[in-house]
Amino acid sequence: MARTMEPLAKKIFKGVLVAELMGVFGAYFLFSKMNTSQDFRKAMSKKFPFILEVYYKSVEQSGMYGIREQDQETWCNSKN
Repeated sequence: MARTMEPLAKKIFKGVLVAELMGVFGAYFLFSKMNTSQDFRKAMSKKFPFILEVYYKSVEQSGMYGIREQDQETWCNSKN
């Protein structure tokens, strides 16, 4: 019975590995897009504010301050 489980275990392992790689590349793409586009950050603030908050905290954790304030100032000025 152990022999018949081996191919299944390999398939499950490969599936988990692919899912994790997709998650890592997806997170990198999302961070990259948010890091370069203020318009994308504005769209994210409307649809997924919790993801934008994670972005701001991670950027501030890395020592880059002021992005949140710049965004809020630009967005407030664009409404007026």
